[in-house]
Amino acid sequence: MPPILRRLAGNLTVRVLVAIALGVLLGVVAPETAKSMRPLGDTFVKLVKMVIGPIIFLTMVLGIANMRDLKAVGKVGGKAFLYFEIVTTFALAIGLLVVNVTKPGAGLDVSTLPAGDVSTYAKAGKALTFVDFVTHIVPASVAEAFVTGDVLQIVFIAVLFGVATTALGASAEPLLVVLDRVQAVFFRITALIMVVAPIGAFGAMAFTVGNFGVRALLPLGRLMLDVYLTMFLFVFGVLGLIMRLWGFSLWRFLKFIRQEIMLVLGTSSSEAALMYMLEKLERYGCAKSVVGLVVPAGYSFNLDGTSIYLSMAVVFLAQAFRVDLSLAQQLLVLGVLMITSKGAAGVTGSGFIVLASTLGAMKVVPIEGLALLLGVDRFMSEARAIVNLIGNGVATCVIARSEGKFDDAKRIAAESGGEPTIGLATLTKH
Repeated sequence: MPPILRRLAGNLTVRVLVAIALGVLLGVVAPETAKSMRPLGDTFVKLVKMVIGPIIFLTMVLGIANMRDLKAVGKVGGKAFLYFEIVTTFALAIGLLVVNVTKPGAGLDVSTLPAGDVSTYAKAGKALTFVDFVTHIVPASVAEAFVTGDVLQIVFIAVLFGVATTALGASAEPLLVVLDRVQAVFFRITALIMVVAPIGAFGAMAFTVGNFGVRALLPLGRLMLDVYLTMFLFVFGVLGLIMRLWGFSLWRFLKFIRQEIMLVLGTSSSEAALMYMLEKLERYGCAKSVVGLVVPAGYSFNLDGTSIYLSMAVVFLAQAFRVDLSLAQQLLVLGVLMITSKGAAGVTGSGFIVLASTLGAMKVVPIEGLALLLGVDRFMSEARAIVNLIGNGVATCVIARSEGKFDDAKRIAAESGGEPTIGLATLTKH
C-alpha cells in the first residue's frame, strides 16, 4: 500500500468520514438492513458514557488541585460560569430571533408529519421542575452520580473533592499522584474505545437514515435548514467575534480541532471527543489547570448548540400547532431554558428531556408535539454537538487568556501544523 494511503487508512478522521458515507448509502439502498445496525451506534455511545464520568471527575479534581490556591479556583470558576451564562443566553436569544423571522413551522400540516413515541421523554420532562433541577444537582450518594452517569452531579462532586484536596495542601500530594495515574489509565481506555469509533459512526448513521428516510424528513427540512444556518451564524458571528476580541483566529482554531469535529459529526456526541479536546487545548496554549476546570464544567453549563436548538424547537412547535406565543411567553421560554438547558450533558436524547420539561413548564404547547421532531432530531444532533464542542474550546481559550495562563508560542506552533493527527499509532501512545 502506498505511504499516503497507509496514512489515510490510519487516520481516525478519514475512517469516520468513510463510515458516515457508507452508513448513509446503506440507509438509502437497504433501509431494513440499515435499521439492524442500530446496536453498533448504541454500543459505542455506551462505551463513551462508561468512561466519561471518571474522566470528568479526575480532570476537574486535578485541574483545581493544580491551581493550588482556592482563591484562584473561585476566580476562574466564577469567570467561567459568568461567561457560560452570557454566551448561552446569546445563543438562546439568537435562536428565538431567527425562528420568529423565518417561521419554519408556519403553515405546516402536523397530521401529515411522521410521529413517534415520546412518552419516555415526556415523563422525564414533567419531573424536571425548577426546584427539582436545583435539588437534583446534589446526588443521594457519590456512587449514584457515577452509576447513572449524571454529568451535572459528577461536576458537583468533583468541585467539592478538588477544593477539599487543595485545602489539605502538601498532605494530599500522594493522592494527587495516584489520581493522575488513574486518569492516564482512563485516557488509555478511551483511546482503545476510539479505535472502534468508525463502526459506531457507521451504525448510528445507517440506522438514522434507514429508520426515518430522507423522504419522511422533507416536510421538516425547513426547520433543519434554519437550525443549521443559525448555528453557522452563531459560530462565525458570536464566537468569531469573541475570539477576535481576545486575540485569536476562529478559523485557525477550527482547523486545529478539525479531527475532533469530524469525530463528533460521526457519533453525534461531543463527549466522544472530550479526551482529545483536553489534550489539544493544552497543546494549543491553555494552562492545564484552566483546561481541567473549564472544559468539564462546560459540558454541563456551556451548551451553545443545544441552547440554539431548544429555543428554536419550542417556537417551531408553537407555530406548527398554531399557538401564537406572546413576547412575555417567549421571554418565559428564554428564562426556563436558561435553567433547564444546563442539565443537558451532550449525550443524544438529553436535549429531548429538557425540551419536554420546557413545554411542561409553559403548559401552552402540547408535549406530544415532540413526536414531530423525532425524525429530524438525530440529523440535527450532530450540529448541536459540534457547536457545543467549539463553544467549550472557545470558552477555555478566553478564560485562559484572561487569567494570563495562555502560551502564544504553543498556539503558533499548533496553528502551523505541528500537532500530530489522530490515527491508530497516536491512539496507542496516549
